[in-house]
Amino acid sequence: MNDKRTTKGTPGAATDPGVLAAATRAAELVTDGARVGLGSGRAASAFIAAIGARARRGLKVSGVPTSEASERLARSLEIPLIDITEETLLDLTVDGADEVSPNLDLVKGRGAAFVRERIVAAASRRQVILVSPEKLVPVLCANAGFPVEVIPMAAGLAIRRLKALGLSPVARVDPAAAGGSPLISVNGNLIFDCACSRPLAEPALARTLETAICRIPGVVDTGLFLGTAERVLVGYPDGRVDVLKRSELP
Repeated sequence: MNDKRTTKGTPGAATDPGVLAAATRAAELVTDGARVGLGSGRAASAFIAAIGARARRGLKVSGVPTSEASERLARSLEIPLIDITEETLLDLTVDGADEVSPNLDLVKGRGAAFVRERIVAAASRRQVILVSPEKLVPVLCANAGFPVEVIPMAAGLAIRRLKALGLSPVARVDPAAAGGSPLISVNGNLIFDCACSRPLAEPALARTLETAICRIPGVVDTGLFLGTAERVLVGYPDGRVDVLKRSELP
């Protein structure tokens, strides 16, 4: 549940025909009585609007939002919201991504909601990702890095360990605060954007790096979402939607 200090997840009118087409296609995956994870960002907001429209026509659906912005949008559309309890298993989560590699590994979190996005995705049977074609990349982190959320007390240790792994961590700045104050996540933590010394060209390299980062005391999570997406819907400006499925990968 992203707070006002982060920008991703702001309910906005997605006017891109490709985003709208992908969101509509994703909404068709929601069956009556489904429990759905509601992602953050422009594409996810379009999806929330699409299932809100279906709910007004009689679809029974409930949702778990990944940000305060997604929660506000869902409430405005009168989509019932539920909590993740010990017994809760969501049917699917629909979200966006910043990068999608050919094997459907993802970079998420440049909008700061990635920890809650991870939790909701993990509580779901499957994760469906909506992107426009420019989010498809040949390798992860060739042009930009990925975020790491860190408990404030562990900041110094985390910086030292991240650098030892070949990363260049920089504390994300709060754009709404004066004086370049660091952004504090809705979870009360710092976010470090980590540039890579080289792209994560091999899936095994990305997984080894993720494991090493998560072993650093005080690290909450990373924006590397590896092997989580069951399918990716790619919406093009002409309204065409390509469906990439993990089960169909070589």
